[in-house]
Formats: sequence, C-alpha cells, structure tokens
Amino acid sequence: MKMKKIPHRLYLTEEQMPKQWYNLRADMRELPDPMLNPATFQPVSEEELYPIFCKQLAHQEMDCTTRYIDIPEEIQDFYKMYRPSPLIRAFNLEKALGTPAKIYYKFEGNNTSGSHKLNSAIAQAYYAKEQGLTSLTTETGAGQWGTALAEACSYYNLPLTVYMVKCSYEQKPFRKAIIETFDGHIVASPSNTTNTGRAILEKDPNTTGSLGCAISEAVEKAVTTEGCRYVLGSVLNQVLLHQSIIGLESKTAMEMLDEYPDIVIGCAGGGSNLGGLIAPFMQDKLTGKASPRIIAVEPASCPSLTRGRYAYDFCDTGRVTPLARMYTLGCGFIPSANHAGGLRYHGMSPILSKLYHDGYMEAVSVEQTKVFEAATLFAKQETILPAPESSHAIRAAIDEALKCKETGEAKTILFGLTGTGYFDMNAYSSFLNGTMTDTIPTDEELEKAFGELPKIPGIQ
Repeated sequence: MKMKKIPHRLYLTEEQMPKQWYNLRADMRELPDPMLNPATFQPVSEEELYPIFCKQLAHQEMDCTTRYIDIPEEIQDFYKMYRPSPLIRAFNLEKALGTPAKIYYKFEGNNTSGSHKLNSAIAQAYYAKEQGLTSLTTETGAGQWGTALAEACSYYNLPLTVYMVKCSYEQKPFRKAIIETFDGHIVASPSNTTNTGRAILEKDPNTTGSLGCAISEAVEKAVTTEGCRYVLGSVLNQVLLHQSIIGLESKTAMEMLDEYPDIVIGCAGGGSNLGGLIAPFMQDKLTGKASPRIIAVEPASCPSLTRGRYAYDFCDTGRVTPLARMYTLGCGFIPSANHAGGLRYHGMSPILSKLYHDGYMEAVSVEQTKVFEAATLFAKQETILPAPESSHAIRAAIDEALKCKETGEAKTILFGLTGTGYFDMNAYSSFLNGTMTDTIPTDEELEKAFGELPKIPGIQ
C-alpha cells in the first residue's frame, strides 16, 4: 500500500512487523574472519562458546549461512509491547535547515530503557530461560543495555548482575535506580569483586573504566558461577541479527511511502544500532539491487573505524575473551570520559569492520561539542531530547542535509535515533553552561595502544 501524503509519523501494524530476523552474513561476498581461541589461536568452535553463551545464541553467533531466522512467537509477543517503532519525517528540521533533502529517522526510544537495546535483550533472556539457566551477567556503558536487559530478565525472573562503566555509573546515578527497579544488581566497573577488576585497579586506581573492563568482569562472573551465562548488547553477530528488526521495519515503512534512502546513517560504538538499521539496505548493496551511501558516525574521542587498526584483538581489557578481527584501538585503550558512554568501546563489530574494510560503507568521527550542537537543534525542532549516542547520527544527517542545500539535491536521508537523552542531563548541562570539552587521542597515545595488540604466529 503506497501513501499519497507523507505523514509525520508512520507506524506499521502488528501484522506488518517482521516475523524473521535477517542475517547479513548470508549475503556477504567475503565473511568476517573467524574468532580465535586466545590459548591456541585456532578458530573457535560453537561448542567452545557454550561456557560463555547459552547454546542457541552460540549457534546464532556462528551461523553464517541461514539468511532469515524465525523470531520465536514469545519474543514477537513481547516486541508488540513497544513495537513497531515509528518512522518519522523530520519536516521541522528540514525547514530549519532550509534543505531540499528529505530527512527520515527511525525512533527506537519508546520503551523504558530509552533505546533499541531491548530488541536483543529480550531475545537473549528468552534463550537463556529456554535453556534452563539460572542467572545472567553483562556490562553496560551509558546504561541503555543494562536497563534493557534488566527489563528482559525481570520478565523471565532471571537474576542479573550488571557491570557499568565507572564514569557512566557516576554521571548517570538514576540508571542504577531504574536497573534496581527491575531487580538487577549493578556494580561500578572496574570493581574489587573480580580478579580482573582488582588487577585493573591495581594498575590504575583512578581509571574511569571502559566497556572492555566491564566485559572482562562480566565474563569472569559468568564462567565462575554455576548456571550463569554472559550476554552482550553490541559487537556480536547474534546482536546484529536481533537488531535487524530496526532496518526491516524501516524498509517496509519507506516502501509504503514510495521512498528509498540515498544515505543511511547510524551512530557507531560496537555496532548494534548501526548494523540493525543498515541490514536490509546493505543487503540491497551486496546483491546489486541498490547502492545507498552508508555512513557510520563515531566519537572523535574513540575513533575505532576512522583511526583504528584492522587486526585481531581481544574484545575485553582483561584479555579473557576470544579474539576477533575488527577495527580496534587496542583492548587496553581507555577512552576519555565523554558523555556518549554507549560509544566508548575500543573495537567494532567484526561484520561492520569487514564491510567497512571492503568499501561498502563510510565512517566519520565527530567531536562531542558539535554533537550536542546538533542534539539541541534537533530537540527544538522535533521535540525529542536525543541520547548523546544517537546525536552523532543527527550531526552527520544535518551535515549531509546542508550539503544538499549547497548543491540543490533533494536526497533522501535515513538515520537511526537510537534513544532518548533523559538520563543524560549532566551532559546537556555541561554543554549549555560551556564547560563541555573535546578530548581527542593523539597519534602517540594510539600507537602505544596498537603496540599491545596480540602477536599471533602466521597472522599478525
């Protein structure tokens, strides 16, 4: 059904929601390199992941050939509590910019976590419960993932321990309150509750932490606790699979409007939102059906794609996880305590890293003061206070729309608004009172981190 008049907001019906997730790897001409066992440097088998992940998620992690995977009916029913999410035409922003570009955004903030993270959290909790596991552990940066997983675990009565990056834990005290509302236990990371945390604190007692640190602690907790497994909110293949619902809904809605994006833009930390949003459009690009520009936007303070190395690296600071080949700043790299906590990760999804390396998408990095300039303009025009992470995509979308103003091209732009910024008022206050600064790592700092990349005989 095509619509003659484009509405401000377009919601699909429940019947139009995707019944399957899309596995992008099935259409990639070259697959990402396999994860390696850190002890043997041999490719990891599915069975070797069982002590860390529940079995069905380990299978999804390793499945490179099944194009579409059925969404269990129980998960579909849960999705219907907050999905489908709206595709919104940014008419007011277009007018304020004076651009001929048509700007659309997919808004994922209509749930208590305030983000897209619940799409994968409920799937991972479902499979853990189905297997009979008795508890889960995870990490969280800005808190969206920890909140989403607390919601999902509460739904299935699964005890949850969340290791939250220390600087974000201190910047966002109300995230702790909401996670505890859903019965989650939250710990500032690095902590003295794990061997890994104690070792990191001994090396640097004043560290602000990182997602890599928090992952190490969560994995240690999982493998030393009976009936417990670790779940992750980004980076992994399984997470991008679950998040494909964002892009699938977006594409269906745009087809109803007789639209197709010339440019697709997403913020990039570990890759969950970006990978989910671009999935069906990247499929078109890989299969030759269309050729949209796809742009990843990352913080200048943590520029894994734009300044990182494409190499095998640990996914965590404690060096206990399998090695993944990805764009990385080095697992020991500790980003500055910027306000986009969900983007403070040293690496990037292996799927997205491979697509970027092979030239299927672009990447840009932006300073946080410019990000918040875009965020405040967007809020005034569209009435949604965006999360700092999402605002990276807004910044790039505005920049592309202004280029269209110069050239007179009426391009169609789609970006992902991953969530709301209502827990980020310290960040907005910092920007508004002029105390926000931009911290960009020097080449020397990056080279030091690159020097600690693992040495793998015959590979790197």
